[in-house]
Amino acid sequence: MAGELKVLNALDAAKTQWYHFTAIVIAGMGFFTDAYDLFSISLVTKLLGRIYYFNPDSKSPGTLPPNVSAAVNGVAFCGTLAGQLFFGWLGDKMGRKKVYGMTLMLMVICCLASGLSFGSSAKGVMATLCFFRFWLGFGIGGDYPLSATIMSEYANKRTRGAFIAAVFAMQGFGNLTGGIVAIIVSAAFKAGFDAPAYKDDRAGSTVPQADYAWRIVLMFGAIPALLTYYWRMKMPETARYTALVAKNDKQAAADMARVLNVELVDEQEKAVMAEEAAARREQYGLFSREFARRHGHHLLGTTVCWFVLDIAFYSQNLFQKDIYTAVEWLPKADTMNALEEMFKISRAQTLVALCGTIPGYWFTVFFIDIIGRFVIQLGGFFIMTEFMLGLAIPYHHWTTKGNHIGFVVMYAFTFFFANFGPNSTTFIVPAEIFPARLRSTCHGISSAAGKMGAIVGSFGFMYAAQSTDPSKTDVGYPPGIGVRNSLFVLAGCNVIGFLFTFLVPESKGKSLEELSGENEDDEGMPEAAVTADHRTAPA
Repeated sequence: MAGELKVLNALDAAKTQWYHFTAIVIAGMGFFTDAYDLFSISLVTKLLGRIYYFNPDSKSPGTLPPNVSAAVNGVAFCGTLAGQLFFGWLGDKMGRKKVYGMTLMLMVICCLASGLSFGSSAKGVMATLCFFRFWLGFGIGGDYPLSATIMSEYANKRTRGAFIAAVFAMQGFGNLTGGIVAIIVSAAFKAGFDAPAYKDDRAGSTVPQADYAWRIVLMFGAIPALLTYYWRMKMPETARYTALVAKNDKQAAADMARVLNVELVDEQEKAVMAEEAAARREQYGLFSREFARRHGHHLLGTTVCWFVLDIAFYSQNLFQKDIYTAVEWLPKADTMNALEEMFKISRAQTLVALCGTIPGYWFTVFFIDIIGRFVIQLGGFFIMTEFMLGLAIPYHHWTTKGNHIGFVVMYAFTFFFANFGPNSTTFIVPAEIFPARLRSTCHGISSAAGKMGAIVGSFGFMYAAQSTDPSKTDVGYPPGIGVRNSLFVLAGCNVIGFLFTFLVPESKGKSLEELSGENEDDEGMPEAAVTADHRTAPA
């Protein structure tokens, strides 16, 4: 156990080195791909409706039926939820590294397959697309617990929050890239195959070549994932897993010495003393009373906060295009051709990603180890509530001609404080506060709760945001509660997140073992006291 402690203390005290940044890029490119794959579908759903559900007798362009739209938008989240639970558990059983490559290859294969979706009818194409997007989500789900756990276990305690946040911040660039790729593809196809607006020529407004546009956008997500596969396979297992779970202190020391330039001195006699302390430590499991006593309220806090956050976050993010149309920031659908509509939806979402999403992520990176996780999460939920109420209460004002830009600015601020707030911290904290042997599993459970919220948001919001007037609903949808009342519901979700944040401890500046209680023996005394004079020599 002394060797184990030396490795962990060396990791906590290690100076920030080049390999830390390499790990951020390797893990972050997975999240880049995750975000691209999950959100790019919202850029092409209108186009899918025009291509596969065109009705020549309708005055408005074709749209996906409610059940098909729900499936196409939400099936990846179902896969993600399952993947988070499965790969989170597997990461604790087999090790982080062994599972890390599996998730990436699954993402690459299913990205490509999604773009190659086939069928002799519209239902056949949509069914094939949903099948591959479920398994794409399954691979994405594994990336959540594994990337967070790997980064937390590599990092030193001084900058651990910033490193994990930087991995998660790559989501912002994934969103931005998705929008940029969709803009380029739609602009290129529009330039090459121009078409009249729908109201001028219903059939001619969607050129046959548009069927390639959405496929290219979806398949592009495989490229960044494929580029990082080799480097993921070269990463050694994390020292914390090797030392605390696999119980191989020598291998842990050798791995860390190789990549982090850390020198660890062997002191055999102190190792014997600490092994006796380790033998007395209770190795409680996930479903034990001891886990419930020590970490049950922590797990409740992380799951509930992530659940309600993702209801609000994903319901907005997936349906930005509908909100923009509601406030007339986008032209009426029948005044555009299919590729022009795709271009303008992509441009709008890219603007929000650039102005609201990315800055919020990087504010978290820069400030999380200064002001702490608790303050950022609590403040984020509070300010998101204020902005959503600020959108909902004077909703008529925002939808009045001349005030649309103000609505979009307020909407962008809710994204800023989601990302400089609970959207980042709910990802970071579960990777820090649980024991190493259960860390990936607990992060998987927490993130799966989040994806359950995303499913509620993405499926429910399509129906809830429909107008209360039956004559103004989208084709195939029953009347809903309207955008205004939906914003009130989302504000309520944020209030719940605010309250449950008080169950989650502050982890700033503490070692992972201190947070999880792994540095305590059965009498509650720090094991570090047994080996207090151990020396580490970080380079």
